[in-house]
Amino acid sequence: MFRIVSAFLLAALSAPSWAQSYPSRAVKIVVPYGVGGSADLYARYLGAKLSDNLGQPVVIENRPGAGSIVGTDAVAKSDADGYTLLMMSNTHTVNETLIPKKPFDLMRDLAPITGVSYSDLMMVVAADVPASTLKEFIALAKSKPGALNYASSGNGTPYHMAGELFKSMAGVDIVHIPHKGSDQARAAVLGGQVQMMFDAVPTMAASASAGKVKALATTGAKRSPVTPNVPTVAEAGVPGYESGIWLGLMAPAKTPRPVLERVNAEVNKIINSPETKETWLKQGTVAMGMSIEQFDKFLREEIVKWAKVVQVSGAKAD
Repeated sequence: MFRIVSAFLLAALSAPSWAQSYPSRAVKIVVPYGVGGSADLYARYLGAKLSDNLGQPVVIENRPGAGSIVGTDAVAKSDADGYTLLMMSNTHTVNETLIPKKPFDLMRDLAPITGVSYSDLMMVVAADVPASTLKEFIALAKSKPGALNYASSGNGTPYHMAGELFKSMAGVDIVHIPHKGSDQARAAVLGGQVQMMFDAVPTMAASASAGKVKALATTGAKRSPVTPNVPTVAEAGVPGYESGIWLGLMAPAKTPRPVLERVNAEVNKIINSPETKETWLKQGTVAMGMSIEQFDKFLREEIVKWAKVVQVSGAKAD
C-alpha cells in the first residue's frame, strides 16, 4: 500500500516538471500531406512561432501518402513524449468511416491537443475548360457524364469530400482523381491534365488572379475576403452547399498530460494573438483555438458528421 501511495505521489509531484523541462530538444511536426498545401503552410507558420516561444527548433516533416494515412501512422507509432506531433485535418475524421481498415484508430492511438485554423475552399477549373461560371460548368458536366474529372490530394481529404458533396448536390457525374499530395493535384489542374479541383483559398488565389486557372466559386457561407468578387457555390448555383478545411494538432496516445497542456497553451497563445488573427483573416482563415477537452469533443462530432456525408454521397476510397 505504501509503495502504491508513494508511486502516486511521485507521479503527481513530477508532473509539473514535464511541462517545465519540455522541450529540451527539437520538436517535429509531421504533415501527412505534400509541400505547398494548406496544412504545410500553416504548420510552417506555427512551427516558426513555436520555435521562438519554446526555445527549441521545430522541424516540419512532410510525409504524404494514402490520403494522410502514411504520415499519421508514423506519428501514432512514435514515442509518446511530445517530440513528434501531427498536423491533421478533416481528412482524419472522414477516414474513420471512408477507410475503416487503417493501421490506427484516430481517437485510440492519438491524443487531441487543439484546433488550429479553418479556411474556405476555392473551386477552380483549368484555363482551357469551356466554362467561366459555376452554372456553365454544371451544364458542361451534365452534357458529358463521366467525361470530366477533378483532382484531390487523396482519398478522404477535404478536397475529395468537397468534390463528392458537390457531385451529390449538383447532380453531376465527375470522376475523382486522387493524388499523393496537394502540390501534385494542383499541378495537374494548372497543367490541364485534370479539369477541376477544390483547393484552399490562400493557396489557389494567386493562380486564379494570374489567370492560370478560373475561379468559379468559394465554399463558405459568405464570400471570402481574399476573393470578394468570386461568388460562393451556394449563391452561384448549388443552394445550401458549404465546405471547408480545418487543421488541428494531435500527439501519440499516452503523451503526458502536462506536455499536451504546454503545447496547447503555446499554440493557442500564437493563434489568438492580434498579429496572427490579422494575418490569417487577410487570407480568409479563422483561428480555432480550443482546450484539449473541446478539441476532443469537436473531433468526435466531426467523425459522426462525416460518416453521414460519406454514406449519403456514396464516396469510396478509390
